[in-house]
Amino acid sequence: MPVQQVSNELMLSLVRAGHLATFEELPSLVAKKAEHAGLSQARIYLADHQQRVLREVTGVGADAHEGGEDLEVDRSLAGQAYVRGVPARVEDEQRYWVPILEGAERLGVLRVGWAGDPDRSPMRDLAAMVALLVIAKRSNSDAYARLIRVRPMSVSAEMQWTLMPPGTFADSRVTISAAIEPAYDNAGDAFDYALAGEVAHLAMFDAMGHDTAAGLIANLAVGAFRNERRKGTSLAGICRAVEATLVQEFVHTRFATAIMAELNMATGRLEWINCGHLPPVLIRGGRVRDMGCEPSHPLGTDLGLPVTVCGEQLQPGDRLLLYTDGIVEARDSQGREFGLERFVDFVIRHQGDSMPVPETLRRLVHAVLEYHHGRLGDDATVLFCEWHG
Repeated sequence: MPVQQVSNELMLSLVRAGHLATFEELPSLVAKKAEHAGLSQARIYLADHQQRVLREVTGVGADAHEGGEDLEVDRSLAGQAYVRGVPARVEDEQRYWVPILEGAERLGVLRVGWAGDPDRSPMRDLAAMVALLVIAKRSNSDAYARLIRVRPMSVSAEMQWTLMPPGTFADSRVTISAAIEPAYDNAGDAFDYALAGEVAHLAMFDAMGHDTAAGLIANLAVGAFRNERRKGTSLAGICRAVEATLVQEFVHTRFATAIMAELNMATGRLEWINCGHLPPVLIRGGRVRDMGCEPSHPLGTDLGLPVTVCGEQLQPGDRLLLYTDGIVEARDSQGREFGLERFVDFVIRHQGDSMPVPETLRRLVHAVLEYHHGRLGDDATVLFCEWHG
């Protein structure tokens, strides 16, 4: 049977069988259907929140991981496939590690056996189908939520992970990716993005405090931001509405700094508002371009400062970075800050090495964490957006 026909039948059978399957049932279902297509011993591994470990999905136990193995991303062939986004063959064996990708979002890897020509294998199609099934099942699965965490999570972090969109999105116009630490104790940092026609909406929030209340502020700010933009409210109007919502609920006792932005993906026109936050960074051709803009006050303080909508015409390949202070203010044992220069240089160097955007950010937040002795004193979040033109 032609390989394309095998792939088509494999995907069709998985769609039909997976319609009513639970997350825990995916390992046996995928292995069974893959076997019929000549792909033996298929096993699913998914990345944890910090993308340090690939955890096998066995479908057994409260976390669907009982009896499974953990593979370190930085010290395994499976991790190489995950990092680079291309299949890796086990030396002297007819076995492969295939990245599980949904667009640019990295979910994990698939281990399969294949005796034929790898270029004529349906393994990539199988991995793509597994990605769709995982995404379809994860939102209502506590087993999935338990699987991708390797230690207890705070209530505020629980709220933030449920709130925020997937870590990576890409199409022909933009690549958007984000990373956040500490993954299990994040309090008040939150990012958001969404596309509507030709417009990409971007936001970064840093709520006051490092407690559960900070998580509530960030959740409320993101909720108000989404509510207003979905009404078609202007950028300045969104800013005022988020401010009013926070003032109404917290009566000037709590606030959040923020950057809220809109990128016209057809023209490259970027507009943003700075609400007491660190200014965005624009990287153009390996150099940093000044993004000076008159800031308004932090959201919730109601200080009466004017709301200024700033603008910049992007060029194809421009990279925009929104970040919180935890990224640049992390300190080493000598008290020296990680700093803006080190942060930007890290991104430029890794992008110059043709590193995938999500991998650059994964390594960045790990570098920041290690710089600060493995434990941050503040949340550290970064949102990356590249306009392809």
